[in-house]
Amino acid sequence: MYPPELVAPMKEDLTNVGFEQLTAPSDVDSVLNNNEGTVLVVVNSVCGCAAANARPAVKMAVLNDKKPGKLTTVFAGVDADATNQARKYMLPYPASSPSMGLFKDGKLVHFIERHHIEGRPAEMIAENLTAAFNEYC
Repeated sequence: MYPPELVAPMKEDLTNVGFEQLTAPSDVDSVLNNNEGTVLVVVNSVCGCAAANARPAVKMAVLNDKKPGKLTTVFAGVDADATNQARKYMLPYPASSPSMGLFKDGKLVHFIERHHIEGRPAEMIAENLTAAFNEYC
């Protein structure tokens, strides 16, 4: 578990632009068991190599005209139970952080794994996410 003062700026990076922080398994279930509309779940992380580009990419993508009706995030290594619950909905993809899952009407329709994030510029990750928004939102 990471110290709260360490992760606070990383959490706020997304919550300050409208993401809802899901901190308990029941929060995740409440959001993802809703079978109407679109939901983005970002698995946030402290990993500097990938998360440093993931958060800016997500913030760029949500500026798109088409975007999910609900923006949410769980924090790996901090809110472990909520993160593990979100990952159940993201199967068959293996657990990775950071990662991003787009759900439509309760079904996972697009997933960006860590290996799609690592080593890529934020703009490229945002293009991937924006294309999914344009298709599903």
